[in-house]
Amino acid sequence: MAIKRKPGPVREKRSDSRERLEQEILEAAKRLFAQRGFGGVSLDHIAREVGTAKQNLLYYFSSKEALYRRVLHGVLDVWLSYMAAITENADNPERALRRYIAGKLRFSREHPFDSRVYANEVISGAPLFAQEIRDRVLPALQADIAVFNQWAEQGVCRKVDAAHLMVILWSSTQAYADFASQICLVLGKSEMEPEDFAAGEQLLVDMVLRTVLRVPAQTPP
Repeated sequence: MAIKRKPGPVREKRSDSRERLEQEILEAAKRLFAQRGFGGVSLDHIAREVGTAKQNLLYYFSSKEALYRRVLHGVLDVWLSYMAAITENADNPERALRRYIAGKLRFSREHPFDSRVYANEVISGAPLFAQEIRDRVLPALQADIAVFNQWAEQGVCRKVDAAHLMVILWSSTQAYADFASQICLVLGKSEMEPEDFAAGEQLLVDMVLRTVLRVPAQTPP
């Protein structure tokens, strides 16, 4: 009977090295797609940014479009996890809205390139990712709308157009990544600092809670 051998140190190191290279490719692709858009980037550009051969990129991603879609799916994975804050906290509207807004602003602060890649795709009419948006975003949005309607029926929140409210929340939180240059100009800074995001979060949360809740919002613990 053949004896199964455990992976040795060499195999594990190779696996770690491949994972690192794949992550470096994704990070470089995000930066370039965010700066130049899909049409302004080639696999050669990304390979030079990473410092590797184009053939190495094709080992991980079969084409530029496959790499681009991988980046966009990564953005959606995180954004949909934030949208789930509404349904996962359906028993507490204030907590749900606070967590959603905080999560989206944290993403804009920590992953601005991801947000800009998605924004560029949508601004151009989503030519390569429209079906994924329909398949993944719309069901999550409908679930959140159902929660808002449930809150209104229970009398804990005012009846609002939840679809438009979510659009407003998307645009306001993503602006801190997609239009960071403009915000910096307005604030007279070279780059935004953590306190700028905190100030935006506090104001946005206050505005939304005053609009949605029927009872005064409580100070979070």
